[in-house]
Amino acid sequence: MVTIVIVDVTVIERSIFGRTNHFSSRIIFGAAALGAMSERKAEETLSLVNTLGLNHIDVAASYGDAELRLRPWLVENREHVFLATKTAHRDGDGARRQLEESLVRMGVDCVDLIQLHNLTDQEGWERAMKSGGALEGLVRAKEEGLVRFIGVTGHGTYAPEMHTKSLREYDFDSVLVPYNYLMMTNATYAEDFGRLRLLCKEKSVAIQTIKSVAARRWQKGDDAKRFSWYKPISCPEAIKRAVDFVMRESDLFLNSSSDAGLLKVTVDAAGSPIECLDRELFEADIQEHGMEPLFVRDVSDDVLIAKTS
Repeated sequence: MVTIVIVDVTVIERSIFGRTNHFSSRIIFGAAALGAMSERKAEETLSLVNTLGLNHIDVAASYGDAELRLRPWLVENREHVFLATKTAHRDGDGARRQLEESLVRMGVDCVDLIQLHNLTDQEGWERAMKSGGALEGLVRAKEEGLVRFIGVTGHGTYAPEMHTKSLREYDFDSVLVPYNYLMMTNATYAEDFGRLRLLCKEKSVAIQTIKSVAARRWQKGDDAKRFSWYKPISCPEAIKRAVDFVMRESDLFLNSSSDAGLLKVTVDAAGSPIECLDRELFEADIQEHGMEPLFVRDVSDDVLIAKTS
């Protein structure tokens, strides 16, 4: 089921987020953007979040001061938004402690979603899933009312495959994976994503996507200011195509970039009519803007970038 919210001239599509019964804006505000901001800049950005009609916030304990920057805004807006955070701990005590610290930083008694952050390596997966692991600690926190739902996130080309494994181990409420045109030209990744997507549909699991407007990793000689760990697409027409690539799939949510300067153009692109998929234009964008896959299996599949989604 989908509803539409009209804010100024921007149409924000909302859809039920998995089995949570929450109608989330399909553009989810990636609060990593707040991590290094001043209080004043964060206030301006969150005012824009309100103006744009975004009602789903995705943050993490590891995103610098992001949770602290959310705190004053949540005083007035907590009841109106779906609030998600993440923990990178793989042991139960550590995950529970980090969740409690997040609650204190944001000044809330409960979050809607806690996510096991970047759970894509086998060793970390086994630690998180075993007795005394992070999942057990978070399930206990859910039983105690500190969190309502539990999800899992991932970077790199192994994310869909590992999420499928995770969903067969526990009934997670959401997953988060990289998804853009370049990623989906990789046959192995596309097949893994397809299998994950079918399983999520079967289980009513929400699918969040990241890196929709990523162009490539930064290179020596790039002189643009760096507000995200990757170089984003800067051309509005190419951003529109990249956003449409996600938004045309009604079961997917798009998490906005950690570059807050791209927030409004992303939402504006999502709010305008979806254009026909033209692979020739995508290929032209790749050539014109020097775009490259962010993740190449076993070459640039590192997990050191887990601080930003």
